[in-house]
Formats: sequence, C-alpha cells, structure tokens
Amino acid sequence: MGQIVIVGLNHRSAPVEVRERLAFPADTIGHALRGLVDRDGIGEGVIVSTCNRVEVCVLASEGYKGTQSVKEFLSAYHGMPLAELATYLYHHTEEEAVRHLFRVSSSLDSMVLGEPQILGQVKDAYGYACEFQSIGPVLDKFFTKAFSVAKRVRTETRVANSAVSVSYAAVELAKKILGDLSDKTVMLIGAGEMCELAARHLLSAGAKGILVTNRTFERAVRLAEEFDGTPVRFDELPVHLKRADIILSSTGAPHFILKREDVEEVLRIRRNRPMFFIDMAVPRDIDPDANQIDNVYVYDIDDLNNVIETNLEERQREAAKAEEIVVAEVAMFRRWLESQQVTPTIVSLRKKFEEIKQAEVEKALSALGAQDPKTKKVVESLASSILNKVLHAPIASLKRESDGLSPTEKVAVVREIFDLPEEESGEPAEAPERAPGQGGRIGQ
Repeated sequence: MGQIVIVGLNHRSAPVEVRERLAFPADTIGHALRGLVDRDGIGEGVIVSTCNRVEVCVLASEGYKGTQSVKEFLSAYHGMPLAELATYLYHHTEEEAVRHLFRVSSSLDSMVLGEPQILGQVKDAYGYACEFQSIGPVLDKFFTKAFSVAKRVRTETRVANSAVSVSYAAVELAKKILGDLSDKTVMLIGAGEMCELAARHLLSAGAKGILVTNRTFERAVRLAEEFDGTPVRFDELPVHLKRADIILSSTGAPHFILKREDVEEVLRIRRNRPMFFIDMAVPRDIDPDANQIDNVYVYDIDDLNNVIETNLEERQREAAKAEEIVVAEVAMFRRWLESQQVTPTIVSLRKKFEEIKQAEVEKALSALGAQDPKTKKVVESLASSILNKVLHAPIASLKRESDGLSPTEKVAVVREIFDLPEEESGEPAEAPERAPGQGGRIGQ
C-alpha cells in the first residue's frame, strides 16, 4: 500500500522570505501536483500552501525514499538548492504524519491557536488534488478523516471560541456589555487600522449602522462609503456622539478628544442609555476618568490585550482536550491503515496456498484412483485442515499489534518468506467530488 509522508516548512521553521519562495500559487498548483505524482515511488499527492506553511503530503512506496523524493521535488520545482532548503524542512512519516495533519486541520499547529482559516485552506488543497486527480483512496480517506477530526475538536472543545485578536476582543466585550447589537449604532473616530477592523467585525456581528468622523472629512466620506455608513465632520462630533452606542477611537491626537465632562453631557442627553468606548489610540483619546460614570464603559488597548491574554490561556486549556481527541483519532486511523496493509497480504497468502492445496488434492485423488464423493470429501477436508493450521500462525502475527515490527515490516517479511507476488497497485481511483465550499484558492 505504501507509507504516508509529509514534508514541509512553517512559520516556526522558516522565515517569511523562505516561505514565499516555496509557495505554490493557485494557478500553478495543477502543474505542481502532476509533477509530484509523476516521480518514482509516489502514488498520491496533496500540496497545502498558505502564507504560514507549505506542506507536501504523499503516499510513497517507501517512507525514506518518499521523503527524499519530495525534498528533491521542492528543490527542483522552486529552483532552490537542496542543501539550503533542507535546513528549513521537517518531515513526518506514518503515524506521526497522521497526527501532524490532524493537528494542522484542527488549528493546533497554527500561529494563532484555534484560528479557523487553516481548515478551509486544507480543504482547498484537497479540492485541488481531487480536481487534478493526484489523490487516491488512501489520501482521500486521510484528508476526509482530518476534516472530521477538526469538526470534532471544534464541537467538543472551546479551542476556537474566545477572541484572540484586538478587533474580535472589542466585539466580544461589546456583546458582553450591551447584549444584542442589532439596535446599536457604532461611531468610528479616526482611521486607525485596528479600529476599522473592529468596526467591520461589529457590523458583521449585527450592529445596525455606523457613523464615521475624521479630521480630514474626505477620508471620513470614503470610509463611510466602505461601511455603507454616514460621514460626520470632526468639529460636529459632540453633536452626533449622542447617536452612538459603541465608540471606536484612534486619532493620534496628543491629548484627550473626549473629556469626562463631555461624556457626562452626552449621557445626560441619552437619558443614561449605556455607552461603550473602545480607545485604541496611544496616546489615549478618551479620558479614563469617564469610566467612573454610571453606564459608561471605557476600554483602552491594554484592557483589550488583557482580554486576549485571558482568552489565550483558555484556548491553551481547551487545546489539551483537543490533543486527547487527536490521540484517539490517530489510533483509529492507524488501525485502518494497518488493515489496508495487512488484508491484501492475507488474501494473497490464502490464494497461493489454496492453489497449492487444490493441485495436491487433485494429484492425491488421481493417485488413489478414487472417484467416489466420500473419499474426495475426506481428502479435501484433510488438506483444508492442514492448510488452516499452517496459515494460522503467520495470519495471527500479521493481525496482532506488537511493539516489535511495524505492519509494513511484518508484511514485507511474510511476503518474502512465502514468496508472494508483488501487490498490484490497482487502477487509479476516481477523483472524489469536492464537498461544498472546498473549491477556491490556496493560502487565503
């Protein structure tokens, strides 16, 4: 059957300039996959290429040779000397390769633990392998199992539930403080990148609309158009502030643009309806003393980072549960792989000895000159009994889990001892259809 091999590099093993050189753009992936599976000893192949990792997964006839072949493929395809490339590469075979892909798909190996993008990127890679027919039954089973493991991790743990970016932390806090956001208006003060991103997330989370103000009014108009919102002149900020429930601020001003008394006056006009301020500016835009006013909540960038640290700690705790799921799923998949290696050998072993048995039975009956059914039945029964006893030990050894030889090694030994023919590779499997949402580009 062969061995699963993964060779690659990621954000921990290689700097971005090396990852860029090894990337596979979507418009070249078909050519790359065809070149990969055309190599000797490579039966199936999938290439995962994102901004943080490039990994080549293959089914190789031999693990060591397959690993070397993939390294040579990467070197030749990207025109990078193997000696230089090798310092950045890692490789996994058999059970460790299974564990690696399950962890990658479940976002346990990502730069940001629990981030959701990697699963879609691995599905894209699988989709391209299906499209260009570089995948077969083993890697098809392997990748679809990885997707189900990732789903189980997300269903049974909270590894991806808490915010670990500034923009998502802002949304999480807004929901905790204000509850349903569907009747809430957001005001964006300034044009800071994190502020804009948080505003987008708030609108995606259901906020009903947005006001945008900036010292340069034209900039406010352009941003408002992007958000389908309303531009506000900066000198009219105090007039329009009463309309906002959530205020995101990042102006770069050297002093507070909203003092405590300003907020008190706005809250009085709003009849004490709560206001949530997210101050992402350094120096700060919002007077921190405003936080002492009832129904006013002011969070600065340090507060958001503290939320992120707390959430990262929660994700780390949940990751331990996810790792337990991966361990169990790896064991299950290992048993399936072993059955794929062992079963054809058992069938081949039985077939060879059945042929020997049948030939010897016919010779014995011919020598005896026996034609009656009873004699024929006794001879065949005797031959079958001897056959079963002879095959019992090697078949039991093949099926038995042990700390000694691997299934691959045991299969090789049995085939050599009994002089079994080479396993047939079989016809290439049809490319499995993509599941919905598996198309698209790699590495987004």
